[in-house]
Amino acid sequence: MAGQLNLGIIGVGNLGGALAEGALAAGAASRVLAADLDTARLEELAERLGDRFQPRQAGHVAGGSDVVVVAVKPHIVPSVLPDVDRNLRAGCPLVSVAAGVTLRTIQASLRPGLPVVRAMPNLAMLVRESATAMTANDAVSPEQMRTVESVFKAVGKVYQVSESQMHAVTGLSGSGPAYVGLVVEGLAAGAVQKGLPPKLAMAMACQLLQGSARLLSETGWHPAALKDRVTTPAGTTIAGLRELEIGAVRGALLSAVEAASERSEELAGR
Repeated sequence: MAGQLNLGIIGVGNLGGALAEGALAAGAASRVLAADLDTARLEELAERLGDRFQPRQAGHVAGGSDVVVVAVKPHIVPSVLPDVDRNLRAGCPLVSVAAGVTLRTIQASLRPGLPVVRAMPNLAMLVRESATAMTANDAVSPEQMRTVESVFKAVGKVYQVSESQMHAVTGLSGSGPAYVGLVVEGLAAGAVQKGLPPKLAMAMACQLLQGSARLLSETGWHPAALKDRVTTPAGTTIAGLRELEIGAVRGALLSAVEAASERSEELAGR
């Protein structure tokens, strides 16, 4: 169904907009029906994406889609769901990408027995490199899950997790692009300080992360093994690593994922 799929997205901010762009670019959907209170955002996307992106009211999105994705801010989800519930097609999976909003919370605003999926993608959907984790309620059939997966697999990789693991996923993958942005910014700034032109420094920093991540992924090396292969006694790398250890960069990244995960847990407890 993927190529003929009507994808509904309610909320086209950062994640919803990225999914709309990525799914259309990858051919995962024939059209996107989208609703958002920000009419300027809808108009901007419609102008950029063309006729396959069609602004609608939320109820019309729910009634005209094969998969409906709710991508509004977490505290808005309960107010959006009743209108979706009234109009949702029979057998249409409802997907939430709202951080910290549990399946139980979503189901409480819906009629019993509806298929509900929680997904946590990230902005790399725009370049088809998202890491998306998913979990679903018991009403989701294997066929429905494959349909939902087809959308997100078109914009990256998909991982099945238990719902209890979604907080950690949010702290790692959902928030992770911001951490990477900070790392790239710092690496490029250091190179600029030592004489590289800013544009070249940024390009090389991005390629550095892309190449290193691919190396780890394809070889299966532990990150420490990669570190050891680059480091030589009394060389340049150990001098740089010393500064990173003094700055507790590894511990700071650990704490960042932990803090973001705990914030997701707080959102779930509302």
